[in-house]
Amino acid sequence: MEPKAVFDIFAQINQVPRPSKHEERISKWLQDFAASHNIECVADEAMNVIMRVPATPGYENHEGVILQAHMDMVCEKNGDVQHDFMTDPIQTYVDGEWLKAKGTTLGADDGIGIAMALAAITDPNLPHPAIECLFTVDEETGLTGAMKLQDGMLQSKRLINLDSEDDGQIFIGCAGGIDTLAKMYYVPTIIDNRESRIAIRLSVTGLLGGHSGDDINKGRANANQFIVWFLARIWPQTEIQLASINGGNLRNAIAREAEAVIAIPMAYKEQIRIEWNHFVAQMEGVFGEVEKDMRLELETCDMPDMFVPADKAYRLIMALCECPHGMIAMSKEMPGLVETSTNLASIKMKSADSSDFIEINTSQRSSKEPAKHHLKWAVEQALSLACDEVTHGDGYPGWAPNPNSPLLEVVKKSYTDLFKSEPQVLAIHAGLECGLFLEKYPYLDMVSFGPQMVGVHSPQERLSIPSTERCYKWLCQTLKSL
Repeated sequence: MEPKAVFDIFAQINQVPRPSKHEERISKWLQDFAASHNIECVADEAMNVIMRVPATPGYENHEGVILQAHMDMVCEKNGDVQHDFMTDPIQTYVDGEWLKAKGTTLGADDGIGIAMALAAITDPNLPHPAIECLFTVDEETGLTGAMKLQDGMLQSKRLINLDSEDDGQIFIGCAGGIDTLAKMYYVPTIIDNRESRIAIRLSVTGLLGGHSGDDINKGRANANQFIVWFLARIWPQTEIQLASINGGNLRNAIAREAEAVIAIPMAYKEQIRIEWNHFVAQMEGVFGEVEKDMRLELETCDMPDMFVPADKAYRLIMALCECPHGMIAMSKEMPGLVETSTNLASIKMKSADSSDFIEINTSQRSSKEPAKHHLKWAVEQALSLACDEVTHGDGYPGWAPNPNSPLLEVVKKSYTDLFKSEPQVLAIHAGLECGLFLEKYPYLDMVSFGPQMVGVHSPQERLSIPSTERCYKWLCQTLKSL
């Protein structure tokens, strides 16, 4: 596999557990890497790592550049896979021209960005200006590493973000985002006439899921919506009792799996099964061309001991039906770019401080700041129909495109010189840390590019090996040309 240095470093990175908000080990690994190569290195209080290497001979008077990537990875796995992201290394394998992981996310987002940066600064034959490598923590669940980066830590005025996932594309702008979190508290209750009822488990598996920014406009289904839609459909006709509902995982991943356990009177058993079969056929008709491996299953199960009070459960299902999900608007300025979207990311039953509650996590994105806030209020109003608390995160700003960027011109020319074709210049609906860097370093000239990845934020994540080789050559050519 070429480039060997890049894939060797990436293999080492994948031996180090690095879930978001648990980057202690990868931060230390980076510092040890720097020490072993006699590279100047500092780590701040947030555990961000900055490495500095001097210019090579002949480049001493050229302006420096920052290579930036994030340490953490999205931790998603298939339901039948035994893997502990806090302790276990990622198990990778080669499938044709793709690098994949066994039933889990691969961590190429953004481990491959780190690997390319480290390979570049340790290549003794690569001419370049002074380079700073900035590796941030917690990009995937809050961008807190970028938020906590202190003024004065960076010295260069040019920054290349290595956190993009499309071959031959340069990104010069991104959406801003904000999270909305809701909680519905309840006191578990028992139900009467248990002997005359039957318990049923509804499950949705096999969906594509994916990145809630990059993939939100690709027609993919949301497992949480499937469960909620069906329960809302049958609730008025049957005496449903809700025992549990769980689906999705991370705020920036489209929910791939979900399930609910309900109890119904025996008299409705056949009616529920017929309704489920109709529902499955309808969902296959709507999503079947995209979701070719989806599995919607209904089965009897053991009767649970406790249930959500019926009135609260009904309000919750109706509120979740009203909660928007998916693409809301397309950009009028940049054809093909999603402007505004929201993701119904997860529904989880939890207990804390002797309280039982159901937690709903959503994420809103927009390249228009007013649209982002309007959408968060719409989500809040919907979830307030059932939930006792609805709160919003701090959010992060978008990155406004600068088509006149001098760095952009160098990066474009480097690509054209190498591959004899023009790269695409785009903005992206996914969030990048660049907007936060601009708040503290408003003079930064920035671009973002990276190798081809598919299925990020899901166990289908895979990295193109030939694209990685092309992207690394592109990075090296850019450094030579700066």
